[in-house]
Amino acid sequence: MTRWKLEDTRCHLLLCNGDSCMRRRGEEVTLAIRDEIARQGAGQWLHTTRTRCNGRCSDGCVVIAYPEGVWYRDVTPETGRQLVRELAAGRLLEKQVLHRYGPSCSGEAAAEAATAREGLRRTNPR
Repeated sequence: MTRWKLEDTRCHLLLCNGDSCMRRRGEEVTLAIRDEIARQGAGQWLHTTRTRCNGRCSDGCVVIAYPEGVWYRDVTPETGRQLVRELAAGRLLEKQVLHRYGPSCSGEAAAEAATAREGLRRTNPR
C-alpha cells in the first residue's frame, strides 16, 4: 500500500460517494477531480478520499475541503474540475460553497499548518 507524504499535503478533498451523490454522478465527479489534479500537477499538495454519505443528500454531489472545512454543493464533473483549478490558484469556488468553517486551502492555511508542524518538531524532536 502506498503511503501518502503528509508533509506536502495542504488540502484534502473528501468526495462523497454515498448513495444519493452516486445517483448524481458521484463516480464521474470523483474521476474528474482526480484527473484535474493530475493535469494541474497538484498531486503533491492536494489529496482526495472517497467517503460514504456526508449527510447533505439534498446538496449532492458534496465535496468537503480540509483543513479549512469548506463544503461544496451540487458539484458536477465540470465544476469539480473548476474547483481544482481554483484551489490551485489559491481561491475557493464561491458559487458552490455551502458552508465554511475557517480559512481556505490557499497559502494562509498552508502557512498555519507549516507553523504548527514546526512547533511540533521543536517540542517533540525525533
